[in-house]
Amino acid sequence: MSNITLYSWPTPNGIKASITLEELGLPYKTVPIDISTNIQKEDWFLKINPNGRIPAITDNSQRVFESGSIMLYLADKYDTDRKISYAPGTPEHIEQLSWLMFQMGGLGPMQGQANHFRLFAGVRSDYGIKRYIDETKRLISVLESRLQESPYLAGSKYTVADIANYSWVRSAPTALEIDLAEFPAVEKWVNEIGKRDAVVKGANIPDTGRTDADRNEFFKNARAKIDAMNNSDQH
Repeated sequence: MSNITLYSWPTPNGIKASITLEELGLPYKTVPIDISTNIQKEDWFLKINPNGRIPAITDNSQRVFESGSIMLYLADKYDTDRKISYAPGTPEHIEQLSWLMFQMGGLGPMQGQANHFRLFAGVRSDYGIKRYIDETKRLISVLESRLQESPYLAGSKYTVADIANYSWVRSAPTALEIDLAEFPAVEKWVNEIGKRDAVVKGANIPDTGRTDADRNEFFKNARAKIDAMNNSDQH
């Protein structure tokens, strides 16, 4: 029997865990980890995730950290009817792993750097902004190629691979002003996934009280702050 506690905040990585839990219909408790307060660096949390990042879960005495590991753990242990995963050993399962790792090693880190330079950096760097937004667009174009030939990333079924990539791509238009109309298959896929009940709920766990309009205004103000800075790096 599960006894899951989710330690998280509604960031692109955080919602990967909460959406997966909601899709599987698993009962769980939530401990909000407001990353702006650095609570994730406190000793008690480092015992759950030594890397001091969200999300993390505990399931009875088992700790699981890193969002991709959490998704795989939940799918392997609790998705017995393969609602959002393929059975190990199948070609689709290998495809699922490949696209999950694509997000973990590519899209997440690169879009994360784009977010940093465009929204959060203490200095303005046109080089950093262009480099990482261009790379984010390239990675989205890889998803576009796949989704032009397959309804979902791993095959005919929505899986954890879609959840992982969706959780990042969904914020690209509002955070980075990337127009998904340039990627019609991705845009259709994002819109479809975004209507799922578990996604709507999971994307707002824990509930911070901030609306989509609040988040959009935050991104707009953050970009304006960067734009007001002198460019410090033209290399």
